Amino acid sequence: MFGTYLIGLRAGLAAALVVGVLLARPVRAGRRDALAPVWAGAGAAATLFLGFGCALTFGSRELTPEAREVLGGSLSVLTAALVTWLVVRLRHTARQARAGREQPGAAPRMSTAALAATAFLAVGREGLETALLVWASVRAADDGTHEPLLAVGLGLLTAAVLGLLCCRGLLRVGRAAFFAGTGALLLVVAAGVLAHGVRAFQTAGFFGGLEDKAFDASATVPPDSWYGALLEGAFVLPPQPTVLQAVVWSLYLVPALALFLTAPPRPGPAGPR
Repeated sequence: MFGTYLIGLRAGLAAALVVGVLLARPVRAGRRDALAPVWAGAGAAATLFLGFGCALTFGSRELTPEAREVLGGSLSVLTAALVTWLVVRLRHTARQARAGREQPGAAPRMSTAALAATAFLAVGREGLETALLVWASVRAADDGTHEPLLAVGLGLLTAAVLGLLCCRGLLRVGRAAFFAGTGALLLVVAAGVLAHGVRAFQTAGFFGGLEDKAFDASATVPPDSWYGALLEGAFVLPPQPTVLQAVVWSLYLVPALALFLTAPPRPGPAGPR
């Protein structure tokens, strides 16, 4: 049961962190009207993939392993792309606001739609993975009990609580550190999600190198431990990544963080401090 609990914790943590950041940014910017679309996007994804999990568990049809990996990999790539676009867009909007050039109409509406879509994809990607893993656990148990469902539900609840605690903690830091920290956190999660998608495509047979490991930290960070589940859930990177995963993760994250943290502000009149 503890292993199934870790499945829920591991699968839900990345989504919880993304949603926590998406909730914290509008609050910090004084735009509480953007909270409802974030909750709506996350709730719609959770409902959709809860139904998907029920269909897998109680229905007569099932996805092939290759189809599951392709679907999960595609959602991972889409999520990483949207999170990246959102970080770029929010940074651009913040610069416009500081320069006094922000148009009060279009940009906030676009950001609200992007927040909702990002919440939907982040929760949906993890919801798909959780549904597939829970379905496999229920099939493996085959004893008519609901223990796997209860355990994974507790894991998801723990992940949600950690995401909300992350949101509350972020709201306590200074404004400059808040916007830099949340953007960097989103990029770290996006890098892990992208690498996760690459592994899914490797498993499906689209790319080779599935057996070529970049490193093995499983002895130091056991994947069946609570702290191993927390680290893997936060960084979306297993303790035994493939070489291709590690390369994609590095090629995305290093330049993205460098550009995000060191790009100079655009020229314009200085705003109030």
